[in-house]
Amino acid sequence: MSKIQPRTLSGFMELLPARQAQFDRMVEILRETYSLYGFTPLDTPLIEASEVLLAKGGGETEKQIYRFTKGDADLALRFDLTVPLAKYVALHYNDLSFPFRRYQIGKVYRGERAQRGRFREFYQADIDIIGDGKLSILNEAEIPSVIYKTFSTLGLKRFQIRVNNRKILNGFYAMLGLTEQSGDIMRTVDKLDKIGAEKVRTLLVDDCGLTEEQAGEILKFIAITGSNQEVLSALEAYQGRNETFDQGLAELKAVTEYLADFGVPAENFAVDLTIARGLDYYTGTVYETTLLDHPEIGSVCSGGRYDNLAEYYTDRQLPGVGISIGLTRLFYVLGEQKMLNPDLPTAPADVLILPMTEDLSPAIALATQLRANGIRTQLHCEDKKFKQKISYADKLGIPYVIFLGEDEVSAGVCAVKDMGSGEQVKADPDQAVTLIQTGIRQRSIGTPIQDKV
Repeated sequence: MSKIQPRTLSGFMELLPARQAQFDRMVEILRETYSLYGFTPLDTPLIEASEVLLAKGGGETEKQIYRFTKGDADLALRFDLTVPLAKYVALHYNDLSFPFRRYQIGKVYRGERAQRGRFREFYQADIDIIGDGKLSILNEAEIPSVIYKTFSTLGLKRFQIRVNNRKILNGFYAMLGLTEQSGDIMRTVDKLDKIGAEKVRTLLVDDCGLTEEQAGEILKFIAITGSNQEVLSALEAYQGRNETFDQGLAELKAVTEYLADFGVPAENFAVDLTIARGLDYYTGTVYETTLLDHPEIGSVCSGGRYDNLAEYYTDRQLPGVGISIGLTRLFYVLGEQKMLNPDLPTAPADVLILPMTEDLSPAIALATQLRANGIRTQLHCEDKKFKQKISYADKLGIPYVIFLGEDEVSAGVCAVKDMGSGEQVKADPDQAVTLIQTGIRQRSIGTPIQDKV
């Protein structure tokens, strides 16, 4: 029988055990942080009816979606976590309490061209707050405060949350008589960081049908820079000409003020008029987060306010605000930049017990006691040479090895070896528990990410 060559499809990430441990540690921190803000965990199906996922899709979404049939069913893999959330809330409206706050960490699928750091299957980590009819502007300020807390807890320091409001942009485009083209304009402006101002100008004229003068006015507007207060002051010059613009400016001022109250340092957030977000469903505040030392990788966390996402599933008004972290991409980039902390333990166990007697009962009893005290324990009873067993522990990075021979069993002790220092001591089971617990706590100090100060 011919053998099939094992391979991983392009655009799909598989990690070796140590790297997987690093990834899972980041996921654990995200779960803990989101829970700290009162978000409840949620999991939606990977597969949905195509009509559900594509209700407000079309365009690029339809091109990228993994779509297939099973019998008579037209099915698709979810391409984000927000659209399934809208379906979920509409479906379970009567069983939910509002505002509904959820987090979800799960895989999504996009059939786009696989590139370095961009995947076809990848994890997203989302939080959303859904209101019933109304949703306070306070939520639009709390969301980026969660971003700050999350990234800070992971160990990132040099990052910036960039904030804008779609109403400001829509209002400004209306002043120029470009209301009908506003969606196309925003999708084009959203490419500014990737392609630069001149190419954006060309696209605005050639693809969006703007005049050179209109394109110039837009580029001039989004180029307004300075401190947050200076940008807000500059925007005040446009007040009174469009109601939508005025509303957006008031919301942006409120978000900026509340962000400071939430304890987000000024150096970690900035008003940025270039932030548009290409997706049509955003209606208010929008966010993008970048690593200051690596702007080339683009946004690592983005989102915003949406008022009409559930309109294809229900007549109820269910406004929401949320963000999404492209976790797989972020992890890949951090690994490339050598920013993942190599000193935190990645071993599958804290201790490896090597029984050196025919009777395995004492080793089993010791393993049971260690596990009862929260110490991850492996028993190695394979018929291998002693050197191979030590090499096994060393290769996996297991920090402690316990030897249990006849002398140790008779004396009611065990030999505990610290694989890092090479130090070996004899201790009774209770002493061994304390010794290992203390050592593990010391080894676990630190954050998953090492960032520059």
